[in-house]
Amino acid sequence: QVQLVESGGGLVQPGGSLRLSCVVSGSTFSINAMGWHRQAPGKQRELVASITRGDTTNYADSVKGRFTISRDNAKNTVYLQMNSLKPEDTAIYYCNAKVIARVTNWNPYDYWGQGTQVTVSS
Repeated sequence: QVQLVESGGGLVQPGGSLRLSCVVSGSTFSINAMGWHRQAPGKQRELVASITRGDTTNYADSVKGRFTISRDNAKNTVYLQMNSLKPEDTAIYYCNAKVIARVTNWNPYDYWGQGTQVTVSS
């Protein structure tokens, strides 16, 4: 019911910035929250930031003060602004939508984008 497409990744130097975008389509009315996760090679996927339908945001301690999650409902797009990037931020970043709908018996269900690569290196 929900499709997510990420973009905006790339290669940046330490201290640089990137803005990731996630375009959402489908049954957007059923989305309860959006988020960004990341997965580095050989590492487990971890939550980076999330934003609820009520605009409450949450960030991993490792990115607080550096990353900002936001959304533009008119454009059906969620953003992740990443500043002061560090080499340890290198990962594939995935957009996530948490859906609550009758088709899932009102249980939360996660949809994922294909991911976009972020590499922080000099």
